Amino acid sequence: MVGDILEKYKNLVWPEIQKYLKDPTYPVSFQIPKKYQTDNEFYWKVVRDYPKRQGKYLRPTFLLLAAEAMNVEISKALKTACAMQLSEEWLLIHDDIQDHSFARRGKPALQRLYGNELALNAGDTLHIIMWKMLLDNQKILGPQKTFEIADEFYRMLNRTADGQAIEIMWTQNNKLDVDDNDWFFIADGKTAYYTIAAPLRFGGMIANADQEQLDLLANFGLYLGRCFQLVDDILDLTTAFKGPNQPAGNDIREGKKTLILSHLTRSASLIDKQKILKILNKSEEEKTDEDIAWVVKKMNEYKSIEYARKLALKLKNKSLEIFEKDLEFLSCQPARNNLKKIINFIVERKK
Repeated sequence: MVGDILEKYKNLVWPEIQKYLKDPTYPVSFQIPKKYQTDNEFYWKVVRDYPKRQGKYLRPTFLLLAAEAMNVEISKALKTACAMQLSEEWLLIHDDIQDHSFARRGKPALQRLYGNELALNAGDTLHIIMWKMLLDNQKILGPQKTFEIADEFYRMLNRTADGQAIEIMWTQNNKLDVDDNDWFFIADGKTAYYTIAAPLRFGGMIANADQEQLDLLANFGLYLGRCFQLVDDILDLTTAFKGPNQPAGNDIREGKKTLILSHLTRSASLIDKQKILKILNKSEEEKTDEDIAWVVKKMNEYKSIEYARKLALKLKNKSLEIFEKDLEFLSCQPARNNLKKIINFIVERKK
């Protein structure tokens, strides 16, 4: 079961992450005086909140499996896997603030509990810790490999931020003429590189993969990452999230320009399209649950969700083809078979 695979690697990564979620040793002149310890301890409670909620740990699992599939001991890749997971935690904090999200992993979003300012600062702290983890790779991988991993983190995070920024701009400007290729562009930056390609490349880099192998991992990640994001978008429309104000269709409420919405706007009748555009032109606060439910209903009527499901399956099959044909260098078992199981899980998951 994929759940058991993810749990296995989570149990390896989380204890290592915990070691970093505390004050470092400061110079004597800058140590925290006892009278401020209560405030300091409260702030670290905020910092630890998202990490303690523990997501699926898909990204560090991909990283560690790739390393194992190339005959590398987990201990050599563990710091990088921890940094990969911690990058998700701070990115989610910032993302939830930008999207005005209500919930994360079954609990209120961090800014709903502590306000935007403290939440943003907690995200910054986790970001700083992530770089410390990568710096500590020197003890395991040596300075040259440590630099190479950090440089890939720089590229990955820049592409992720670029995708997020453009999606925000399109949302703020209510850009409506978004086609499938536009959606791919956003998904490639926000998801494909970050969630699939980069973790696999990190595992490969630690295993001394050559440039051709790293490029093949990137190409595989492109297709599986698009599939992953598409399934996420489908689940947003078909799954009612737990928590206040979180019905199915939260992406519609936030005004995100998904591939499914794009298919609907180009497929709908003139009358339905006019109503769709009227709803989309409303602010997040003005959109009602009835508005969202009506758009989701039309997405089903015009088979936009079915269109996305078929495309997700096509993308999964393409990634499987690349995996079997081009990634034979991921050869060590059971890591290779576990990677294959996760490819199928990407499409079949229910949350």
